[in-house]
Amino acid sequence: MDPVAVGLLAELAGGVGGDGGRQAWGALGALVRRPTGVGSGEAELLALERAPGDTARAHALSTALAVRAALEPEFGVELVRWQEQARLVRTGEGSVRNEISGGTFHGTVSIQQGRDFYIGPDQQQ
Repeated sequence: MDPVAVGLLAELAGGVGGDGGRQAWGALGALVRRPTGVGSGEAELLALERAPGDTARAHALSTALAVRAALEPEFGVELVRWQEQARLVRTGEGSVRNEISGGTFHGTVSIQQGRDFYIGPDQQQ
């Protein structure tokens, strides 16, 4: 199993990704806290929660998770599943830009802000 990305762990611990990020972090905590016969990684998880910007702590958690996954195949399967879901959380990639152009506007301009919208061919304005 590949180690969990240090950057992903640090971003999720820091609350990046909104509700999805918080849910992913909570799911990792629940997974780590499952009873085990080997080192759980809980100490490393809590240390990263206290200092989410500390990449050394994120690296320590990634290592602890990889060791546990190697020693507990069932945990490894669940960790891979968690990681696949966590990667779906947008964690700081891209940006949002508002631009109004093409003439002179008077009055109120309504802006709806978001990211990653798709307008299909049948929905073009």
